[in-house]
Amino acid sequence: MSSETGSEEAIGSSRVIKSVFFALLLDLLGFTLILPLLPSILDHYGQTEDSVYQSLQSIVDWFREAVGVPMETKYNSVLFGGLIGSLFSLLQFMSSPLTGAASDHYGRKPLLILTTLGLMSSYAVWAVSCSFSMFLLSRVIGGICKGNVSLCTAMIADLPCPKARNKGMMMVGIAFSLGFTVGPLMGAYFAINSSKEEVFYHGPAVLALVFSAADLLFIIVMLPETLPKQNKTQVSSVTSGIQESGDLLNPVALFHFSALTRTEDPPSKEKMQNLKVLGLVYFTYLFLFSGLEFTLSFLTHQRFQFTSMQQGKMFFFMGITMALIQGGYARRIKPGHHIRTVRLAILLLIPAFALIGLAWNLKMVYIGLILYSFAAAIVVPCLTTLVSDHGSANQKGTVMGILRSLGALARALGPIVASSVYWIAGAETCFIISSTSFIIPLVLLRRLGGLKQE
Repeated sequence: MSSETGSEEAIGSSRVIKSVFFALLLDLLGFTLILPLLPSILDHYGQTEDSVYQSLQSIVDWFREAVGVPMETKYNSVLFGGLIGSLFSLLQFMSSPLTGAASDHYGRKPLLILTTLGLMSSYAVWAVSCSFSMFLLSRVIGGICKGNVSLCTAMIADLPCPKARNKGMMMVGIAFSLGFTVGPLMGAYFAINSSKEEVFYHGPAVLALVFSAADLLFIIVMLPETLPKQNKTQVSSVTSGIQESGDLLNPVALFHFSALTRTEDPPSKEKMQNLKVLGLVYFTYLFLFSGLEFTLSFLTHQRFQFTSMQQGKMFFFMGITMALIQGGYARRIKPGHHIRTVRLAILLLIPAFALIGLAWNLKMVYIGLILYSFAAAIVVPCLTTLVSDHGSANQKGTVMGILRSLGALARALGPIVASSVYWIAGAETCFIISSTSFIIPLVLLRRLGGLKQE
């Protein structure tokens, strides 16, 4: 009888993993179409007299002068794009915990449908945008509604078997690698082949809308609900609802995962302590990683005179390498081995970024990028798997939403700090200081207690 139940669970889990993978891949293909076009879009609106653009440009100019960035169009586009990216991440930081908590109450599928409809509206606004203000509005809508990733990871966290959760998180990682590799190529292709009568970004914007519409249809028809009705949370009173909302918006409370302590079935003290440590490791890692990732564009252009096409090829190489590692190695990591694997991956980042920062030829750069890609393929999926083991069945959405929020905050702040150090202290100093700073998450990992590890 137990073997039959186990077999049914395995079949159900496999269906959920495949469905989540496909839904997330469609979402990410639509989301990443804009990435190679952003500098050209900003240059396009820079030729207009849009007051909102001019206001943001004044912020970029102030930052550029403060840290000593050379007055070049290439660097201005990178900094302006970083500002837009930080705004997007800050909106995700605020919305992800609320989306996750709402999915614990209403279910994963209804929230996925709602956020996908929001993303469709953002792509529709982008497609018809004729001013920078409308384009920025589309990014704001997208930032608020981009809850699909945390909801998909919550669906994987709902799976009963640790082995299935591990496989599911690695498939989420593969979806990311494929989406961030194929999506930008498609965006660039449709922009280059756009007709002279239309704006170059109209085709990619419409394609993003098509991907999002297909994703919505797939979610409605094929994606199963993973949160049973009996496991959904109930808000006991208006006061407790307000308190929970405060815990989901307060940065300090988010780092402490305080929203979980107000539920009827809060995690044990040891579980809460481990959750706080994992959240801090996740934030610290992404803060350092996203900062160095952002400054790669500066270094390759400044030291090796990389064009946009060469940088695109570099990121394509990294995406393919990550996908191969996730498909060949990461998904075979056994439960209980995640902490050891995360330690190894973070440890490899120290020589990786040191090599890149000190590189005097492209061979050194690409050796560093291979080590970098290994860590990028391993750390986030493994940490997400470890975090998914915490919280009861009706808390998984809140847990994954808070984790996603901490990651978004790290991605908003990391590039600002790293680019400041890069231009004030120099490329070598920036990469050496940042690479040695990865010792911090390694030390934090030693504070974990009671987690099964080898």
